[in-house]
Amino acid sequence: MRIYGIGNPLIDILAYIEDEDLEKLSLYKGTMHLIDRERHTKIIDYLKDKKLVYSPGGSCPNTMVTLRMLGVDTTLAGGVGKDELAEIYRSKLSQTGAADELVSYDESTGTSIILLTPDKERTMNTYLGANRCFCSDDVSIESLSKASIFYFTGYMWDTESQKGAVSKALDYCKEHGIRVAFDVADPFAVGRYRSTFLSLIENYCDIVFANSEEARFLFDNYDAYECCKSMSKLCHIAIVKNGKKGSFVAQNRSIIQVPVIGSTNPVDTTGAGDTYAAGFLYGIAKGFSTDVCAEIASYLAGEIISVLGAQFSREKADEVRLYLEEHYR
Repeated sequence: MRIYGIGNPLIDILAYIEDEDLEKLSLYKGTMHLIDRERHTKIIDYLKDKKLVYSPGGSCPNTMVTLRMLGVDTTLAGGVGKDELAEIYRSKLSQTGAADELVSYDESTGTSIILLTPDKERTMNTYLGANRCFCSDDVSIESLSKASIFYFTGYMWDTESQKGAVSKALDYCKEHGIRVAFDVADPFAVGRYRSTFLSLIENYCDIVFANSEEARFLFDNYDAYECCKSMSKLCHIAIVKNGKKGSFVAQNRSIIQVPVIGSTNPVDTTGAGDTYAAGFLYGIAKGFSTDVCAEIASYLAGEIISVLGAQFSREKADEVRLYLEEHYR
């Protein structure tokens, strides 16, 4: 099975800060803020006395890379620049074995400044850069046609060009019976595109991931179970992640609750949702039942929050892969 993803390749810039720093920067904790180059420069300047850690990331890329490191064939499409950051990104992607369908543009490679507060919450400040250039003409239908699942996130709706690219892929998938997995990705994205997302879920999507806050925005309900129930009426498999309380997973409107598995003392929650999605899709690729897919997803999310960064190291990925192969046959 191959999974084809369209996403935002970003170089993550991680920094540890205090809550008061967020206040000084006028940032809402735990969300993703789209920023321009000027704002990017100001935040980096504010962080000049703090240690910064650079690593390849991006929501959909994190999921595709994790899946590939677990043995599932993946393809990543998106936009990068013609700069040193792009070379670093391509090198990292090559090391994982994920198929590289990144398109180079005369723009800066995108970055995401991830600010980690003492409670391990991450606040992202994303400069899209070259990602904004990726358009429908850049979608390889030949490559997409070889996939069993198409995966994308709500972040793709923040530019017209990327929206066009995803829409082209969705139409092709619908016409040719390719399953679609969608991660809502961010509550602010839901705030911007709520009606569109509901329509996408109902008309195109087979598997949908949302956390409790995103689901609340979608269905105007604070109850994660009820949100999962509502979403299950629109798609085949609905997942609502509920933080330390685990997650609700519905298939054909039958709902199960999956507990948190693994670390309860997170080091860094960056990439937790991306890795959860990777775990669930790994289970789908292996032909497991929905409840087993959800268990694997919960396990992987617990593992990623116990390390710094949004992607496993090669050594950690091998350890996790061995565990999965031994425990799930």
